[in-house]
Amino acid sequence: MGFVFGSRSSKEEKAAPTDKVSADLSQPRHPQAPKGRPTPKRAVAQSQRKAVVASTGNRKEDAKRARERRREEMARQREALANGDQRYLPARDKGPVRKYVRDYVDSRFSVAEMFLPLAVVILVLSMVRVPSIQNIALLLWLAVIALILVDSVALGFRLNKALAGRFPDEPRRGAVAYGLMRTLQMRRLRLPKPQVKRGERP
Repeated sequence: MGFVFGSRSSKEEKAAPTDKVSADLSQPRHPQAPKGRPTPKRAVAQSQRKAVVASTGNRKEDAKRARERRREEMARQREALANGDQRYLPARDKGPVRKYVRDYVDSRFSVAEMFLPLAVVILVLSMVRVPSIQNIALLLWLAVIALILVDSVALGFRLNKALAGRFPDEPRRGAVAYGLMRTLQMRRLRLPKPQVKRGERP
């Protein structure tokens, strides 16, 4: 009897790994998932499938197609910078937070946006070889820098407060700096193009 029980238990022990392997094999596995690794996310899998389908096996043809895709993406991006289409904007300009920052800055006048024109005027005055005019240029330069600093600090404080109230659960890292950098550009040269008028609330 002991021999019989021993044979039965040994058979059960041998069958257990076999059943486990059969159960693993019965579970469907993603065709592109490597063995022993989790199934990739749907977006990753779709991008991989597209890459495989796009390949023609001809390196020159693949490179040509890649260049054409890049040109199309750049064209869409330029158009988006002009009309504000969120789908094709560069990564640094995408999202509701960045759009709100742009609208907030574009709806107000900032001293910083006059920096370049004033810098040219001050440079011309400083080149005049008249001590009194050069002194005026120096004082004007210091006044412009001080005004820009005060205006930027005030704008940054108000913008940060507005973002905290409007987007309490959204990541806002770098948003204030993004807005302050935008103020340094003249309004008509800003990209993406302003979508609001001065005085219009975003």
